[in-house]
Amino acid sequence: MDPLMIAGIVLLVLILLWYVTTYNRLVKMRVEVDRSWSNIDVLLQQRYEMIPNLVEIVKTYAAHEKDLFMEFAKARQTAAGALANGDVKGIGAAESTFAGLMPRLNFVAEQYPELKADTQFSNLQKELVSIENQVSDRREFYNSIVGNWNAAIHMIPTNIVANSMGAKDRDMFTVTVQAAREGVKVKF
Repeated sequence: MDPLMIAGIVLLVLILLWYVTTYNRLVKMRVEVDRSWSNIDVLLQQRYEMIPNLVEIVKTYAAHEKDLFMEFAKARQTAAGALANGDVKGIGAAESTFAGLMPRLNFVAEQYPELKADTQFSNLQKELVSIENQVSDRREFYNSIVGNWNAAIHMIPTNIVANSMGAKDRDMFTVTVQAAREGVKVKF
């Protein structure tokens, strides 16, 4: 057998092995991105289900805060729609709204000592804080994985395999918390 033909066969086998391993690595990365988003999805769903309970408890003590409750309801509806559609940017925008509303809700709670003493309210607040911390941790993990995915599908020569499998950039889960940095404005 001709040495040139052997070299060609070896080169072809090496290219095929590279393609298969690169393809499998990208599939694994894509699954990891999807799995990490699913983890965030579960936590957000939990939180969106808890918020109406928290608002109901506060309503009984602070009936005149109707505007705040309407804003929570609207934000929750927007977030639930974005979550159902897998719209990462939409969820980020809804999370920004929640970040601005939570300090206002806490301010209202501070105005009612009997509300602060309510065990249901206290337990819901603790659960919300716990979920907030978990979402924050998982958002950081998700964004790290998405950054790796987005970089991998654009790097040469991996982009050849990525294009053949239809790989697309994924959105980062960003939450702008500008409202949380501003002072709480409460009107009675």
